[in-house]
Amino acid sequence: MLSTFNKLSTKEQLLIQKKLNETNNIVEIISYCVMPTHLHLVLKQLIDGGISEYMKRVCDSYSKYFNLKYKRKGPLWEGRFKSVLVDDDKQLLHLTRYVHLNPISAGLVDDPMDWMASSYKEYINASRTEICNFNDLINISPNRYRRFVNERISYQRVIAHIKHIILE
Repeated sequence: MLSTFNKLSTKEQLLIQKKLNETNNIVEIISYCVMPTHLHLVLKQLIDGGISEYMKRVCDSYSKYFNLKYKRKGPLWEGRFKSVLVDDDKQLLHLTRYVHLNPISAGLVDDPMDWMASSYKEYINASRTEICNFNDLINISPNRYRRFVNERISYQRVIAHIKHIILE
């Protein structure tokens, strides 16, 4: 999957982002990052069962597209989706940073700006696409958010190098 994902064109990566935003009547997307083997989404549920329905729609439709295009079968993402309740604004802010730093933690890029399939550029006003709806929930300027994320980059690189020896 990783080698196929890395071959995606810019147009295909943008298609992933478009798919994320197609069903915005059941959830609001707060942040996202599409990784080679999994997907990180921070969602606000607008109706009961909205997150489960949204995940089903996104995973099914994109998996069908990807499998047809690359003549493969089976699930595209690892495992079933997991969800947690975010309790407060501070936790939400840290969660978005975690999501945006995931490609660095995985050793795929050195800067979150370099990972195209992420909402990071929306947060720092460097994107023309508007998929996420976070302005009412996260009260931080684009420059402060960039600094907030950058403060953690070195730590994420260290964690990436020692992850294989950490017991969970």
